[in-house]
Amino acid sequence: MLARPNRLTRGTEYKAVVRRGRRCAGAHTVTYVTPTVLATPTRFGFIVSRQVGGAVVRNSVRRRLKAVCNEALPSLQPGNDIVIRALPSAANATFAELREEVSRCLSRRAA
Repeated sequence: MLARPNRLTRGTEYKAVVRRGRRCAGAHTVTYVTPTVLATPTRFGFIVSRQVGGAVVRNSVRRRLKAVCNEALPSLQPGNDIVIRALPSAANATFAELREEVSRCLSRRAA
């Protein structure tokens, strides 16, 4: 579980990161990273649409993505806002595949 300071909470924050962020696409996710000026904690947001699957599937994908980001949090520089959008293929991806893909994008854009 990500702590409260490490979560994006407002729709305007999500929109700003997706529009202005640097993009890294993979087979199961698209990651957007926007550096902020302030030395604030790194914040994450997750977008899992209905195209991924039903409510149970969407929530399990979201939980897996949160766990991956919680593992990667110590290695990231503070002051990044990150949004991860799950693609429909994420429903069938294993945890290891999601971890590898998100870690690759985070190391490329946010480390």
